[in-house]
Amino acid sequence: MYKTNFIIRNLGIETWNITYRKMYNFNYTRSNNTLDEIWLVEHYPVFTQGKLSKINDILLYNHKIPIFNTDRGGKITYHAPGQQILYILINLKKRKIKIKSLISILEKTIINILLYFKIKPDVSSKHPPGVYINNKKIASIGIKISKGFTSHGISFNINMDLLPFNYINPCGFHKLKMIQLKNFIPYIKIIKIRKLLIKEFLLLVNNI
Repeated sequence: MYKTNFIIRNLGIETWNITYRKMYNFNYTRSNNTLDEIWLVEHYPVFTQGKLSKINDILLYNHKIPIFNTDRGGKITYHAPGQQILYILINLKKRKIKIKSLISILEKTIINILLYFKIKPDVSSKHPPGVYINNKKIASIGIKISKGFTSHGISFNINMDLLPFNYINPCGFHKLKMIQLKNFIPYIKIIKIRKLLIKEFLLLVNNI
């Protein structure tokens, strides 16, 4: 049985910049004895740009979706209701987890969920971080590490409006197509995905 030495919070649907401030404040005030947390959240429509974002990755400005700069790694992506996000606030030093291992854990969390539904993900090492099916991206990763503490995490496309991804080069890649779980399981319930995300992530992170 996996250990539950995390505080798990379901934030529902929340404006991105509100969640971002909460993450920043959490890591700013935490100590070495603060329990790690996992946050489940969906965001109202928003584009977020990572530290490696380039201006030409925004293809269309004629919309009302806000665009925010953020301190995570990676480039530009899109969030909206129907995309389940797993934010991880972890003390890497205390858990003795390397960043490469953490990214692998996040990818394997999604891969294990896809396999649970008998969906075969790509196994190519040529892909940038994230999870892909037939060269289309279903989950994106963006992490920040400061003083050994992590913030941000992984976003998993479940049942959302994918159209705004056409307004950008997702993750900085021209013509990268996005896909979602609904394409394979039309009546998928996001509550089931939340439970699987927690279960699979904890199993992996506690068995390093």
